[in-house]
Amino acid sequence: MKPSADITRLLEIMAALRTPGTGCPWDLEQDFASITPYTLEEAYEVVDAIERGDLTDLRDELGDLLLQVVFHARMAEEQGAFAFGDVVEAITKKLIRRHPHVFGSTKDLSPGEVKRLWDSIKVEEKAERKAERIRKGLAPEAHEAGFLGGIPTALPALTRAQKLTTKAAKVGFDWPDAAQVIDKIHEELDEVKEASSSGDRDKIEDEIGDLLFSVTNLARHFGIDPEQALRRTNAKFARRFSAVEQALREQSRTLDEASLEEMERHWVAAKMAEREPGASS
Repeated sequence: MKPSADITRLLEIMAALRTPGTGCPWDLEQDFASITPYTLEEAYEVVDAIERGDLTDLRDELGDLLLQVVFHARMAEEQGAFAFGDVVEAITKKLIRRHPHVFGSTKDLSPGEVKRLWDSIKVEEKAERKAERIRKGLAPEAHEAGFLGGIPTALPALTRAQKLTTKAAKVGFDWPDAAQVIDKIHEELDEVKEASSSGDRDKIEDEIGDLLFSVTNLARHFGIDPEQALRRTNAKFARRFSAVEQALREQSRTLDEASLEEMERHWVAAKMAEREPGASS
């Protein structure tokens, strides 16, 4: 079997991998749940390639992510639920329906009007999906119960917190301004301090969660993606720590041999170097 740019070849390869007796033992023993961690990992690797600006890696990572879609679709086809073609049809139908300003008679909308139209169509789709499940005698979708339903629990925690507060804000359940959110953060930090003195791990975890949730809410008030903000800080920390390690290496010393004061001194130097004109922030 030869490689091809045609999606059909990829579907044929996946079918071969999942064929009992002649397929791959590892692929054959997988199910939706066992593959899920790989699906998430591949999505993150796509994001990583984009953030690094590496289009060669992006091509490969998008292929890995596409494989996950094909894998899930193949397992569903084996169960008689749906096939890859049904996945493609579903998303094309959704895109056409949600863009009447492109594929329909609705024209000349502003970005804000497009967003409101998109949200309105999503509400209609949700109602239709619920009615269809009732007609088929299926149980309601548990993840769509209540006003905050439909926000996946598997999302990164910061992203889900942002989506929860954004949706709640649509009905007025929100702090009027960022200053009040900052006050709330100080309140939550005091509660973390109080919990830490108790030594109760569950209580400490609970209060730290409240603090993170409030910080995420603050990011939303400023129109900042908290997940992106933390990724940026993670990269900054790794970059500066690497500079500390390099500085010690130039002195023929290792991290284990250095004192905290030495590492802090090199950290400050790395931080100052980044602030020089032309350096990254």
